[in-house]
Amino acid sequence: MRALVQRVKAASVTVNQETVARIGPGLLVFLGVGEEDAADAVDYLAGKISRMRIFHDEDGKMNRDVRQAEGEVLVVSQFTLYGDMKRGNRPSFSAAAAPEKANRLYQAFCEAIRDKNIPVQTGQFAAMMDVELINDGPVTIWLESPGKV
Repeated sequence: MRALVQRVKAASVTVNQETVARIGPGLLVFLGVGEEDAADAVDYLAGKISRMRIFHDEDGKMNRDVRQAEGEVLVVSQFTLYGDMKRGNRPSFSAAAAPEKANRLYQAFCEAIRDKNIPVQTGQFAAMMDVELINDGPVTIWLESPGKV
């Protein structure tokens, strides 16, 4: 499982000109599910992301996690995080999970974050989405579940 995490001042997702999700300060998480991923990847990434100390404390140091910062999380499914450009000029997505499995683990990830008392909004799985964000910093972190290259 792969996640590209961005600290944001605000973010939103629009599908067919309708806003389906919007958050204020918090984290925008682009989440990709691989064909070999299982529930342990969900637990690992949800734990890591919920505990990431990338929000400023009263001294201006990155010492607070999203819950301590009273932030929200917007999770957007992003199978293209598994794009492989090793051969040719068009990415291969063969390492990405099939849609049914990807959606199941994506939903499980969102629930795992919610279980940590963090407000979660989501994009629309398998839809063409317009994602808007205002980066804060910018702070961008790439994470992968153990065992991934």
